[in-house]
Amino acid sequence: MRAIAINGSPRKNWNTASLLEHALAGAAKDGAETELVHLYDHVFKGCVSCFACKKIGGQSYGRCAVNDGLTSILKKASEADILILGTPVYFGAETGEMRSFLERLLFPFLTYTPGYASIFPGKLRIGLVYTMNIAEKDLPNYNYDKIFAASQGYLSRIFGNCNLLLCTDTYQFSDYSKYLSTCFDAEVKKKRREEVFPQDCRSAFELGARLTATAKVDVSVP
Repeated sequence: MRAIAINGSPRKNWNTASLLEHALAGAAKDGAETELVHLYDHVFKGCVSCFACKKIGGQSYGRCAVNDGLTSILKKASEADILILGTPVYFGAETGEMRSFLERLLFPFLTYTPGYASIFPGKLRIGLVYTMNIAEKDLPNYNYDKIFAASQGYLSRIFGNCNLLLCTDTYQFSDYSKYLSTCFDAEVKKKRREEVFPQDCRSAFELGARLTATAKVDVSVP
């Protein structure tokens, strides 16, 4: 049983990475081998629209033909049992690195057939974790609920499932006085970090454990 988490944040020790580490700890508790990949450590592009993954009988049919820093990561991800994706929200969407990763991961398995059927050959349990600085009550005001549902839908279309975890109203800086950020109350943010973020970490741990338990059932069913 193998679980891989993909960190789409440039930070390796902050909100998104912490949640992914807890999710992997939950997976490891149930016996999974785990690995955390930081996308910002690698040099790669998004989809280049070569359509090699769609060419019938082609050498790269069903897989991304681009060879760069993402190639081995895509192979690991598609061959894993559990894949947990984590990203902060930048300007109303995933980070550019995570978006590029998703393009390269999903498009080769999507077919231009009625219903856009998936040709993904394995069984992969998916977790999708978002972190953001806005409060949960404000998600509809920014259409974030629709944005998250769309990404969840794409992953579900390809892999048949996607478990969503949202971490809202996050603590962005260790010292708010150093940054122009007067729309936030630093003390309220700090208090939430101390009181609520540990609950988010527990939810991430439970997500990892749940995905692993489900993946074990998948493996046992021929």
